[in-house]
Amino acid sequence: MLGLSERGCAAGHRDDPGVRWESCRSASSRLRSSPGTQTRSPSGSGLASKVPVRRRHVRLRSSMVDRLRIGTYLAPNILPVYEVVADEIGRRLGIPTELVVETDYESCRRDENDVCFVCSLPFVMFERAGISPAEPVAAPVLRGERYAGAPVYYSDVIVHRESPFRSFEDLRGRSWSYNEPLSHSGYGITRFHLLRMGETSGFFGEVVEAGFHESSIRMVANAEVDASAIDSQVLAVALRDDPALRRSLRVIDALGPSTIQPVAVSKRLPGELRDDIRRVLLEMGEDRSCRQRLDAGLVDRFVAVDSSSYDDIRMMVDACEAAGFKQLR
Repeated sequence: MLGLSERGCAAGHRDDPGVRWESCRSASSRLRSSPGTQTRSPSGSGLASKVPVRRRHVRLRSSMVDRLRIGTYLAPNILPVYEVVADEIGRRLGIPTELVVETDYESCRRDENDVCFVCSLPFVMFERAGISPAEPVAAPVLRGERYAGAPVYYSDVIVHRESPFRSFEDLRGRSWSYNEPLSHSGYGITRFHLLRMGETSGFFGEVVEAGFHESSIRMVANAEVDASAIDSQVLAVALRDDPALRRSLRVIDALGPSTIQPVAVSKRLPGELRDDIRRVLLEMGEDRSCRQRLDAGLVDRFVAVDSSSYDDIRMMVDACEAAGFKQLR
């Protein structure tokens, strides 16, 4: 079983403070000019850098809570989506909110966040370990015909444009990069794909942990590794924001679809408040100003999900564990 104390999808190497500093510094720079934004280091992070905390000082909606902490464990280049969600929950419910870029899953284990953007794989793995502090309430529907209006995404397999590779099978014995081992899009679904191919004894010649999807993208673009599987939302935003990447990359396969990462709400919160948070998310797609901000992450709207929505992830984990195939190789 994967270690549940490992970092989140947005985190860098645990033993490389330079990578972690870059992540938090980047997030902070995006928020620094926004009115009402404060910064602080997350509890237990040990980082000298500051993590963004967004506060809205407005009249409280009720006495149920006096503040909502919203944490993200996901890719940094989707940060604008997490910002607008934090803003809208605070504005519409009249409750001050803070947005924290998490660097590991310990805060999830300790149930420190009231709302979180979390990868589906650690959600399932925590659940299996008897740790289930939060419940999925909504998930994004991405723009594009390939998503068919459903809360799904793909893992796009990328290679350098000048490489000879034309299919996943061509990658036998080649180097492979993934973001981190608790990422479904970068690790879990690749492992399941290899299982279905019958390749559990060692398919790749080298496997490299990069820390971020964006780092894997750069490594493939710079021909430092041969291939990687990238969250299709993260890849689309990266290609949009840096068109030069299109000249360096090709997609040779797509793994999935899989149910996309949920917005999860702590079970500590009163049921009425959990329902209100879900309602805010579902209504955001009807608000023109929200839709404009969601478009930064190629999100069309949010739809309701629950724990059973992630049975596809559970099935993949079950299959790999039943085969004793626990490590990507």
